[in-house]
Amino acid sequence: MRETEHTLPARRRPARAARTLRTLLLPGLGGSTAVWAPFLALAPRDLDVRQADVPWTGGGDGRWSHHPDPVRWVVRAARRAGAPVDLLIAHSFAATLALDLPGRAAGVRPAAFILVSPFYRPAASDFDWATMAYYLEGFHRILDEGLRIGGVRPGSAELRGPMALRVQERIGPYGWMRFFDAYLRTPFQDVSAIRVPTLVVTGERDIAARPDDARALAAALPAGRLEVLEGCGHFAMAERPDRFAQIVDDFLRTALPAHRTDPESP
Repeated sequence: MRETEHTLPARRRPARAARTLRTLLLPGLGGSTAVWAPFLALAPRDLDVRQADVPWTGGGDGRWSHHPDPVRWVVRAARRAGAPVDLLIAHSFAATLALDLPGRAAGVRPAAFILVSPFYRPAASDFDWATMAYYLEGFHRILDEGLRIGGVRPGSAELRGPMALRVQERIGPYGWMRFFDAYLRTPFQDVSAIRVPTLVVTGERDIAARPDDARALAAALPAGRLEVLEGCGHFAMAERPDRFAQIVDDFLRTALPAHRTDPESP
């Protein structure tokens, strides 16, 4: 596989307004573009959306993970979006990787971030062997949740389990290590470098990225804001697309008012 195969943004949803916000969506580990569809159906009409085709999606193979630096894929996706990105929306594993973007990508400076279900802990002492065991032994359960939300037909729980195990095999040990290594590095990341408005979204029932992670990250960011969705798990944009679209719109109205002067915007 050539390194460039999975770096071009895929599936564009053009804006429906004269003045637009160039928006890049980054999926989590084992995710897919389908998980964004419920949100995109309701998203503010001035978002000109690109969905990044990164190699850690559920349909990819594990060779991307043989290189120890997955942040480079985020950098490439942002640079290949075609023009400066106004808004970066990243989910789960990708949200954690996006924390490194300001220090890694010269010329890539989104005007705002929305980080959905990020993995983040402020202190090294927050990690112990029980934490590692939870994410290693329960990895397939997190993937199963993604399949349920992402469109596997109702009543097919007996099918999702084997499918989640197949996705887990495609991700492989190296992919899991890239995820957990990114998580382990979060206490040492300089999140103070992200000085633009940043909305951190979490679900109160998230079994993967615990809500306390989101609270700690929002508190550590210079311009961080927190939104906790009640009754929601790891996939806010698909589980509560109406509420998610509303908080995105509300955030942008206050965070980027100069970008949103078009009267056709919601």
